[in-house]
Amino acid sequence: MSYNLLKGKRGIIFGALDENSIAWKTAKLAHAEGATFVLTNAPVAMRMGEINKLAEECGSEIIPADATSVEDLENLVSKSVEILGGKLDFVLHSIGMSVNVRKGKAYTDQNYAWTEKGWDVSAVSFHKTMQTLYKQDAMNEWGSIVALTYMAAQRTFPDYNDMADNKAYLESIARSFGYFFGKDKKVRVNTISQSPTPTTAGSGVKGFEGFLSYAEKMSPLGNATAQDCAEYTMTLFSDYTKKVTMQNLFHDGGFSNTGVSQEVIEKF
Repeated sequence: MSYNLLKGKRGIIFGALDENSIAWKTAKLAHAEGATFVLTNAPVAMRMGEINKLAEECGSEIIPADATSVEDLENLVSKSVEILGGKLDFVLHSIGMSVNVRKGKAYTDQNYAWTEKGWDVSAVSFHKTMQTLYKQDAMNEWGSIVALTYMAAQRTFPDYNDMADNKAYLESIARSFGYFFGKDKKVRVNTISQSPTPTTAGSGVKGFEGFLSYAEKMSPLGNATAQDCAEYTMTLFSDYTKKVTMQNLFHDGGFSNTGVSQEVIEKF
């Protein structure tokens, strides 16, 4: 079912890897809602993923870019504006990575070179992306920039490791840059704090399955799926949320405001 929410809107979607990824589902939905956009991912992720299939389905062009490289981002933004025939209305930042998590390094035993890499990919890349959009004046007024985050930025989930710090930093960048983007360009910047979601990125966290079912039992509405997240993102890209900015929006079936649920009490 389409509402034409994004008719005539142009954007960039980062991070579509495969059909489980939130960015992939967001792209499919944005296409159905009438948007045109460029897809981008890191060259290494593009070799792993099936992004060409998605591009075909959405009539999109792909521009490879390492989101930690300002040069790559400058090329991505200027080319996107050129390809799409005008300034952008939306951008989705859906990228995150922790080398420490991947290599099984405990939070108390970090390899700091890996920490810096993860921080750059997961958080600083959001600043680099926005700074590039800002300097090129590439966003239309009332445009919308969204990044995906997780509640480990506020509360401790031991196995989430240094990704928790990356997400806290990401959310802070959204507020800080959101102020300037709002004042100077009338553009809104928000983060969506999503339920744990079985994507390629999410499933890399130790004990993920157990945690997924715990979150499901804790949330009055159950976990929000990747598809649910894509649908929520449409509202933030649309003209119906023009005054929502600098927010961290919990999209988690009520998990974030639940102290304990009946199911969890019964289980323990």
